[in-house]
Amino acid sequence: MSYNSRPRFLSISLILGLSLLGFSIFKGLKTFSDKDRVVKVKGLAEMNITAISAQINLNFSFSGDNLQKIIRDTENKKNRIVNYLKAKGFDETNIKVGSPEISDKEKYYEDQWKNGKTVSVRIKRYSNELSIIIQSDDVKTVEKKANLLKSDLIKEGLTSRIHTDYVFPKLNSVKPKLIAESTKNARIAGEQFANDSEATLGKIKTASQGQISIAGPYDSPAPYIQKARVVSTIVFFLD
Repeated sequence: MSYNSRPRFLSISLILGLSLLGFSIFKGLKTFSDKDRVVKVKGLAEMNITAISAQINLNFSFSGDNLQKIIRDTENKKNRIVNYLKAKGFDETNIKVGSPEISDKEKYYEDQWKNGKTVSVRIKRYSNELSIIIQSDDVKTVEKKANLLKSDLIKEGLTSRIHTDYVFPKLNSVKPKLIAESTKNARIAGEQFANDSEATLGKIKTASQGQISIAGPYDSPAPYIQKARVVSTIVFFLD
């Protein structure tokens, strides 16, 4: 290389170096800027969960000062109710009788507020409570059966407190489907935003799943149906 061409070569190298440096800085700044281009969206998912079984709960109690008498009265009423249920076609294997719950107040008087003053009122010392449970897989008609049973028992002189309970699938059995659906709906919302912004929806940056909530019978179409709901918050990159 001649002496005169050496400065020209150095100038060209310097220009190329500065150009590469500028391009690298531009790419770095663009990448840094792209990282700030994100969209935060929420995805809602709801699902009805149907009970897998139900039970009718019958409860009654006797109270008095003679423990042996209330035990006999409880046993007699229990037998009459069970026999009535079997006569009405309830399967004996689905009828579960609980253990008697006897309480002893250990005193015959307690203070009560009456007519603006505290008075001592005599109470019955013992009480005996018993529960009878009827299992059923027919969740759609069990509420109707419980109402009819309550009416019939009153007519038979076997008045009892009656209510129904439902057994629902474990929440973990529907959780994956709920999360997948909420994520899908969040992506749909993100894509709509990206289209409006003339951008392309990229990968997920961060995601958080809200707590799964369960709506009770008052918010559900039927007492044997619960509504599970979850909202996921997802941040997407925008390309």
